[in-house]
This record gives sequence, structure tokens and C-alpha cells, in this order.
Amino acid sequence: MDADRAEGTRAKAGGPEPQRDKKKLNRSFALMTALGVILVLAGLVGLVYTGVATLTSMFLFGWLLLIGGVVGLLQAVQARRSNYFWLAVVVAAINLAAGFVILRRPEASAEALTMFAALLFLTAGVFRLVGALVVRGANCGLAVVQGAFGILLGFLILSSWPGDSLYVIGTFFSLALLFDGLSLVAMGMGSRRILGLVREDEAPAGAAAADGAGEAAAKRPAEDQEQSNN
Repeated sequence: MDADRAEGTRAKAGGPEPQRDKKKLNRSFALMTALGVILVLAGLVGLVYTGVATLTSMFLFGWLLLIGGVVGLLQAVQARRSNYFWLAVVVAAINLAAGFVILRRPEASAEALTMFAALLFLTAGVFRLVGALVVRGANCGLAVVQGAFGILLGFLILSSWPGDSLYVIGTFFSLALLFDGLSLVAMGMGSRRILGLVREDEAPAGAAAADGAGEAAAKRPAEDQEQSNN
């Protein structure tokens, strides 16, 4: 009976359920790594063909606005008795109009977004630079460098606007894909490595637990026999 119990403990330590869960996790991490590789390749291709990447990002942005506008309009119709019905309708209509304009005029939309990005860099850089000089915290030097870099980047974009508008958005979009893909690859590979280490550690631990259960089961009949003799 005790030997059967020890065998059951050993079977639980390396049973099919934990192995199945580990296989699922391993498969998920492998898919994460594959997705990261695809994003890295897309980012590299986008950096080579920045004009195509800009137009692609504009079309994606336009379709997202159209889909968001349709979904918002359907939600507004479903909640037509609420107090925010007309506000939801106006927001949905703005999304639909913006998506339609971007899909009809992607080059002009890229110029407008490039101007907006340049102004955003300038504004954020000025606020960060002034805040760092006024507060003078622990990371004052880093904040000053970031603020100055934002101002410089904004001026560089504005100096070549609208001539380079077809390349700025595509470059940013490709860099975002590249860094997101690298982070996914690093997370997937690191997680698979950690899962392999856990798998190696659990095997000796399960064997030690099973051996301990077997020793306890072997000692128990001897103790019971001593008590009966006394």
C-alpha cells in the first residue's frame, strides 16, 4: 500500500498535466518569438522603403478610423436613450470623415501628420528642457539632453517640410515595428530559457519528494511494529 502511494507521488511529480502545460507555454513563447521576427523583418523592409511604409501606415490609420467610426456609431444607436447620444454620434462622424479623407488623400494626410509630429516634438522638448532646468532633480542632465534632442528633431522635421513628409511617418512607423519586434523576440527567447531551467529544476525536486515519501512509508510499518510489541 505504501509502495503504491510512493508510486502515485512520483507520478504526480512528473504527470501528464504539468508536461502538457509546459508544452503549451513553450508553444506560446515560440509564437511570440516568431511574431517578433516578423515585426523585425517588416521594420527593416520599412526602413528601406520608407515611402511605401508611409503610405501603408496612412492606409492602416484611415481604415482604423473608419472602423472605429462605424463601431462608435453602432454603439451610439444602441444607447440612443442616454444623455451622451449626440456626443457619441459627433465623435463617430468625425472618425468617419477623417478616415475617408486619409484614404482619399494619403500624401496630404502624411504632410499634416508630419507637421503635427514636429510640433509635438518641439512642444515636448521645450517643456522637458524648461522643467529640467527649473526642478534640477537627480536626472537633470538626462532630461536636458532629451529636451534638446526633441527640439532639434522638431526643427529638423520642420526645415524639410513638406518635402520629406513622405519619409518621416514611414521611418517612425518602421522603427516602432523594429523595436517592438526586438522586444518580443527577447521576451520569447528569455521565457523559453527560463521555462527550460524550471523544467530541469523540477525533475530532481520531484524525484527527491518521491524518495522522501518512499522512506517515510518504509519507516511507518517499523514504527507500528515497535508500538505493537511494547
